[in-house]
Amino acid sequence: MRFPRSSGIVLHPTSLPGNHGIGDLGNAAYRFVDWLAAAGQKLWQVLPLGSTGYGDSPYQLFSAFAGNPLLIDLDALADEGFLDPAALAAAPAFTEDEVDFGAVLAWKLPLLREASALFLASPREDYEQFCLRNAAWLDDFALFMALKEEHGGVAWNCWAPAFVRRDLGALEQARTRLRDNIDVHKFAQYAFFRQWIRLKDYARERGIRIMGDLPIYVAHDSADVWANPELFLLDENGSCTFVAGVPPDYFSATGQLWGNPIYRWDALKERGYGWWIERFRATLALVDMVRLDHFRGFEAYWQVPGGETTAINGEWVKGPGAAFFAAIESAMGKLPLVAENLGVITPEVEELLERFEYPGMAILQFAFGTDPQALDFRPHNYPRNRVAYSGTHDNETTVGWWTTAGAGNTTRTAEDVARERTFARKYLNTTGHEINWVFIRTLIASVADTVLFPVQDVLGLGNEARMNLPGTFGGNWRWRMRSGALRPEHAARLRDCCVTYDR
Repeated sequence: MRFPRSSGIVLHPTSLPGNHGIGDLGNAAYRFVDWLAAAGQKLWQVLPLGSTGYGDSPYQLFSAFAGNPLLIDLDALADEGFLDPAALAAAPAFTEDEVDFGAVLAWKLPLLREASALFLASPREDYEQFCLRNAAWLDDFALFMALKEEHGGVAWNCWAPAFVRRDLGALEQARTRLRDNIDVHKFAQYAFFRQWIRLKDYARERGIRIMGDLPIYVAHDSADVWANPELFLLDENGSCTFVAGVPPDYFSATGQLWGNPIYRWDALKERGYGWWIERFRATLALVDMVRLDHFRGFEAYWQVPGGETTAINGEWVKGPGAAFFAAIESAMGKLPLVAENLGVITPEVEELLERFEYPGMAILQFAFGTDPQALDFRPHNYPRNRVAYSGTHDNETTVGWWTTAGAGNTTRTAEDVARERTFARKYLNTTGHEINWVFIRTLIASVADTVLFPVQDVLGLGNEARMNLPGTFGGNWRWRMRSGALRPEHAARLRDCCVTYDR
């Protein structure tokens, strides 16, 4: 699918400024949309919006369908009379520059329980409709979260055996026993979806489309796997027999061991890929277009035996391929998908992209190396149906890439870095002054239909503002933008560049 010529910003809502320890769907989000419009931007790209689990990663979610309750704007709940404003005034002194997920959880979730109690004392009709409309995933998710709390937060395959095997009698008793907690989780989902749709509508009225992110895999410790174990490669105890990852690559000499369970694609096919179709429907109800994470995994995926400590000892296994996307399009029509086609790309992957006309991605930071794929990342080789980035949430910031010796990337040597910088100076005709704006202007001027920049690159920040370092655990996903960091002069500079190059 071709997209109109446009540019946009990558910024996950958790990175927005605000007073509650984490970015949310409140005032700062609306002001960011206003800034995007003033800057002539047409896209806002976010990471997965679900409730985060292991490592606080938005790619390890408790549900592929649920929203993240930490994104709920508490001020809006107070304005509606469901929270005491005095409770918000007593917020801890959270740091401005990063999210302390543990501290935010400890403070925010009890407030959501209070709001839930007040709201559910006289629930509204639209709440009842929301619960009915989303019952297919909401009932399992709310019960899963309530049971997880009852079991001290451990993964579901470590729960009491009756709940691991989903004994119907035990589940029914749990629904009665845990009704209050189940209601809290249902209310939180209602509040999230209501606030998100309001924000999305506000963006649409100002000409801003939102690009979401759909991870190929789901977390093992999720309501999805617990409620549908027959769709995943698990043993009789619910543990993964094989897990997902990628072989050694640019980011890691030992590969990336993600740990997500592998799908039983045969079982999904027998059901007409219904679970996936509903997942696409749910995602596209929240966003206007979708970045489909790890697209190459639908053609072939890297499968690692459970229990391995690195991704080295894996193997490539054929994925569902064209039959999968044909089934999705048969059910839903042509979808506004962007294929994240980074990594080891084969002719078979390219054939999938061409057949379904999904635009692939190009990363300008990767354009100056010696890897064969670097040729595709150089702007003079872009096709128009391309989504080009200065970098993504997994990259160094552009300033960090230029000024450091490949921090965290074990496969890049000092010689590699020096050679890349020399070539970049020549290719971009730059001394390196304001390298972030050199990247931005180069991409806006390119023929690629869609170009995107992490907000860190607009602000010219170094690797202290990096969002994620692949292959590492802890300390990721925490970065936050300070209030007032995005100024009118940033907007004017971006708008001028977009006007010059017809974006």
